[in-house]
Amino acid sequence: MKNGKLNGKVAVVTGASKGIGAGIAKELAAEGAAVIVNYASAKSDADKVVDEITKGGGKAVAVQGNVAKKTDVERLFATGKKAFGKIDILVNNAGVYDFVPLEQVTEEHVHKLFEVNVFGLLATQEAIKHFDSDGGSIINIGSLASSLTPPTAVVYNATKGGVDAITRTLAKELGPRKIRVNSINPGMVVTEGAVAGGYTEGEMRKSFEAQTPLGRIGQPHDIGPAAVFFASDDSSWITGETLLIAGGLR
Repeated sequence: MKNGKLNGKVAVVTGASKGIGAGIAKELAAEGAAVIVNYASAKSDADKVVDEITKGGGKAVAVQGNVAKKTDVERLFATGKKAFGKIDILVNNAGVYDFVPLEQVTEEHVHKLFEVNVFGLLATQEAIKHFDSDGGSIINIGSLASSLTPPTAVVYNATKGGVDAITRTLAKELGPRKIRVNSINPGMVVTEGAVAGGYTEGEMRKSFEAQTPLGRIGQPHDIGPAAVFFASDDSSWITGETLLIAGGLR
């Protein structure tokens, strides 16, 4: 454990079995938070994240749930609260992406991306039922894509633009209840999904690195410290903000 900025806090991190979500879960735990590691289907990966956290002296439990299904979301929070007694922090990290030209966009493609990337709003709706009178912190994981708007990503860009709008809207709506809502918008990050899709190698990677002032693409550990900042009292007077973490690319 580091300096324990989150000692006594309990965090739900959606889509935390791999990649950015796993990195955030580990970072929150290292700062003292008990973490509910949510996963949709990758149970073994989620168990590995929990195992790593607990072996390091932290507290964590893995809970399955599809963030696009209200009953799953309700069960996720009920299980988390039963395990640790309360909920203080929500990281809406679960997300999917698939880049195709406009001509190849299908109804199924649109539904798939919006159901996960935007319907994560259901987790926020459930989280505020569990926050106490001291409020809480909601951290959305958006994307550089909402401002960079790369081609062949029109649906993905639209979902992440939606996350930006949700962040600003709910910051105003929930602020009077001491609930802060902020967004982290990463650039290209090396995750299992990105590697499998071929997005972090070859010409696409070279193109991103050439455009990025710091000359490299990101790693999951580049994102975790920002989540700790937004979850902690260090950001107690910050809400409705979007933080780009993309090596200077915008």
